Amino acid sequence: MTSTELHVVVPAGGSGTRLWPVSRAGNPKFLHPLTGTDRSLLQATYDRLAPLCTPERLLVVTGTAHAASVARQLPDLPDRNILVEPLARDSCAAIALAAAVIDKRSPGAVMASFAADHLIADPAAFADVVWRAVAGARDGALMTIGITPTRPETGYGYLRCSEPPRASAIQNVLEFKEKPSADVAAEYLKSGRYLWNASMFLWRTEVFLAELAARRPDVYEPIRLIAQAWDTDRQSDVLAEIWPEIPKVAVEYAVMEPAAEDGRVGTVPGDFGWSDIGDFETLGELLGRDESGSRVVDVRGGTGAEVLAVDCEGVIVVPSDRLVATLGVTDLIVVDTADAVLVCRRDRAQDIKKLTEILRERGHDGLV
Repeated sequence: MTSTELHVVVPAGGSGTRLWPVSRAGNPKFLHPLTGTDRSLLQATYDRLAPLCTPERLLVVTGTAHAASVARQLPDLPDRNILVEPLARDSCAAIALAAAVIDKRSPGAVMASFAADHLIADPAAFADVVWRAVAGARDGALMTIGITPTRPETGYGYLRCSEPPRASAIQNVLEFKEKPSADVAAEYLKSGRYLWNASMFLWRTEVFLAELAARRPDVYEPIRLIAQAWDTDRQSDVLAEIWPEIPKVAVEYAVMEPAAEDGRVGTVPGDFGWSDIGDFETLGELLGRDESGSRVVDVRGGTGAEVLAVDCEGVIVVPSDRLVATLGVTDLIVVDTADAVLVCRRDRAQDIKKLTEILRERGHDGLV
């Protein structure tokens, strides 16, 4: 079932620094086949969203460096539906641009935003939750889909709900919470009133734009001017002139957090096997194959990369096109690419992005 009212936006940005050196600024993780198939994360997202809207109502917001790859991977997507950001300006600008363009093309539409680099194990259950959230958006709420937590995770933000979440039930979000410590995450899980924030949002475009205008006019006004010129011969010039002026801010900080404090945000809990593929720990857990005490992850789309592991335990190996051999090691991440090799302890998986920061400071931009 598709809806003439629902438009879907896929923000496809970022460089996936915690998956370096596989993910790079010029070839980020959403373009890689990290799905257990030969489909990239972006293509898997597109496949999952196809039952929700037609290609004419699906927009991808991406950077200049990735626009050609997005078009190549999604040949059925109309060219006019690839919105290209001249510079990265964080999620609020990207989502606001899409909202303004949709509102111009289809006033009164409901818009949903889903990231390009997430995995979902049960697409049918996902679709059911989306349609429930659409109902809340039609009624004027700023909706989220919160993920039912399965563990005291410290790598995600949380949504504090007005009551213990119930399947398919819309309820108020009282507060957005930052990534917690392990002890706090355990308390969140025990309370039963928290959901993971997966940055899945749904709203009527005019409702969101009004909230943005009221709370962050410094973002709204340039977006409004850009949208006025969209789909005209002035689009490129106006975008190039105004876009760099937009402040960098996440949509959670700009709109959703203050709106939640004012009772404007609702949520529907989702339990459909969600993962954001945020680091090699997650990648190994979801997609690794057992190999003599190692978890081997093939990031080349099922080409059978070779690994020799002897007397190893708890090792995650991501090989490229040559043999990777490990002997007598434990609890390591080993990633091989053509121009860089990563070796780190598994408990430091969340810190890999620090390496990319150091490489940039040293002028090695070509490696990140």
